[in-house]
Amino acid sequence: MKYMDLDQKGFCMAEYIWIDGQNGVRSKTKTLDKPVKDAKELSEWNFDGSSCGQAPGDNSDVYLRPVAVYPDPFRRGDNILVLCECWDHDGTPNKFNYRHEAARLMEANASQKPWFGLEQEYTLLGLDGRPYGWPPGGFPAPQGPYYCGVGTGKVYCRDIVEAHYKACLYAGIRISGINAEVMPAQWEFQVGPCEGIELGDSLWMARFLLHRVAEEFGVVITFHPKPVPGDWNGAGLHTNVSTADMRKDDGLKTIESVMGKLEKRHIEHIAVYGEGNADRMTGEHETANIDKFSWGIANRGAAVRIPRQCAAAGKGYFEDRRPASNACPYQITGMMMETMFGGLEGQSLQKS
Repeated sequence: MKYMDLDQKGFCMAEYIWIDGQNGVRSKTKTLDKPVKDAKELSEWNFDGSSCGQAPGDNSDVYLRPVAVYPDPFRRGDNILVLCECWDHDGTPNKFNYRHEAARLMEANASQKPWFGLEQEYTLLGLDGRPYGWPPGGFPAPQGPYYCGVGTGKVYCRDIVEAHYKACLYAGIRISGINAEVMPAQWEFQVGPCEGIELGDSLWMARFLLHRVAEEFGVVITFHPKPVPGDWNGAGLHTNVSTADMRKDDGLKTIESVMGKLEKRHIEHIAVYGEGNADRMTGEHETANIDKFSWGIANRGAAVRIPRQCAAAGKGYFEDRRPASNACPYQITGMMMETMFGGLEGQSLQKS
């Protein structure tokens, strides 16, 4: 873009980003008089919540409170991206602000040093709503050659995926890798391991960056857990979890004890693990049945998998394979903390 290298005369641009009432991201830009490196230096702002599904029209102001700052990979220089929480006029968190409760749980159990790593699957669509690169009115060859594929006809939109990867690294997001997925035009990126609330912040910012990059290519990103019905893999948000006790010698015993806790609260977890997840969790295509809790070692058909190397080492982490690709990472990690260590007074991670 030919105007991007113009002199800003000492001013900076701050892109305020928030999560709306439809589990998507919104943003708008504010001019700053000087460079800012810390969210505490930034002022609150507000927006029309009635246009974002977060407030009624007769009381529409919702306030943005900055919580994290990142370098802007699009404008560069001293320009920044600002992740915000949403708060109502009465000083209470907006009903779609799941970060606040998750952060409280993380702080209350900080001594356990919870590490999370999320595997974000997504699908790239053309403007016609079909997966990018699929033949008009038809289907590609069956699944098989596409997972971690290389070459024309096996992968699509690698330029977008690579651009997103670089944008995340520039912004300081702890993105740990990418790969093409089982269904053509479906990809995955991984974020983490991150400690505590940083995982949710990083994943939401990575989602924002993915939408922004795809915008420049005229491609649509969907996190729908089953974008194509039939014999095609869905999209998940597999969640890897480790605590200080799990990383100690004999930590496998702690992991196994958590399996019992997860089983008892299976329904509560599924309730916050994404919309449309029943279409994905059918017991086929590397998923468990949504109505049953199960766990196993190296079993990708189980609800929760313990990696074989962790079982052999007797410590490490486990992978919750139930969350859908459109689930909120704050709800996932917050619910996990609540199940493992107990809830807090006045705290709720359920959808409004």
